[in-house]
Amino acid sequence: MKSLLYLLCLVFSFGPQQASTLAIGASAPDFSLPGVDGKQHRLSDYKKSKLLVVVFTCNHCPTAQAYEDRLIQLTRDYQPKGVTVLAISPNDPKAIRLNELDYTDLNDSYEEMKIRAERKQFNFPYLYDGDKQQVSKAYGPVATPHVFIFDQDRKLRFQGRIDNVEKPSGQPTIQDTRAALDALLKNEPVANPTTKVFGCSIKWAEKQDWREKAMKEWAAEKVTLETIDSTGIRKLLQNDSKKLRLINVWATWCGPCTREFSDFITIHRMYRGRAFEFISISADDPEKRANALEFLQQQQASGKNYIFNSSDKYALIEAIDPNWQGALPYTLVVEPGGKIVYAKQGTIDPDAMKTLLIDHPLLGRYF
Repeated sequence: MKSLLYLLCLVFSFGPQQASTLAIGASAPDFSLPGVDGKQHRLSDYKKSKLLVVVFTCNHCPTAQAYEDRLIQLTRDYQPKGVTVLAISPNDPKAIRLNELDYTDLNDSYEEMKIRAERKQFNFPYLYDGDKQQVSKAYGPVATPHVFIFDQDRKLRFQGRIDNVEKPSGQPTIQDTRAALDALLKNEPVANPTTKVFGCSIKWAEKQDWREKAMKEWAAEKVTLETIDSTGIRKLLQNDSKKLRLINVWATWCGPCTREFSDFITIHRMYRGRAFEFISISADDPEKRANALEFLQQQQASGKNYIFNSSDKYALIEAIDPNWQGALPYTLVVEPGGKIVYAKQGTIDPDAMKTLLIDHPLLGRYF
């Protein structure tokens, strides 16, 4: 099921903030933007191309991710014909709420764009416009992805969608972008020069207030700490829910535990609206419950938090995982039905954890 937040971030939800979309026949607005290759890219760099395809896309949007492979293939197919494809990320990463990242492991920062481009082996320039957004406002994309095709004279001849099927496993029946390119390469008019687009709204800088509001809402959520015994822990590990369960065992006296705990809060806020839950288990002695609760409150840990009801640490170890040697922190990812797909003694790599979670079949990057 599509998350409520994703539905809220669709383009038609934020029409009043939308910049005017460039009109058919208009000249391509000039630009000078940094690419993930470390170079500055300008419109004039592509003057020899017969056609120029400018795609506004980004890292985090599930629809944008769903079209990445098709953009790679589009580039392979049309580059030999004199067509240049380039992508621009229009989003201000500071205007994106954590729970808008529920279909990704990466935000839309310039550094994270480099990571995504490397992972996917993009064969087209990927440019960043998130700081000033002046280029994006000049073109006026409605959503990510949004395609603009310019002819040899750099006049806009098509703007709209790539095709009519979002899901990569589906089979499009209308290939709008390819049809426009084929027509222009034959010096023919584009039959449908404008289409609607579907995807995530552009994250203009004005939306930073929305992110700040979310932070205040999370800070106001109640934080609880319940007692749990060995039987309760074994039940947690059996995972009779329908959710992917991330479990972290920690203690207030464990420096690595307390230093990394904020990473778990970030992950919780990103994915909690989906088939995911984060559970923390404190290994503090029961009489230190007040200390543990105070720490959790400072961390704004509004998920499920437990403290083991006994000072017998070996009983805790056996209940959690007989393969665990006992050093803290200890982290597990458990599928419904109890299959452990990740177990680590020591601190996690938060970026690798996000990737592991979002690439799991229970979550995934698109619908």
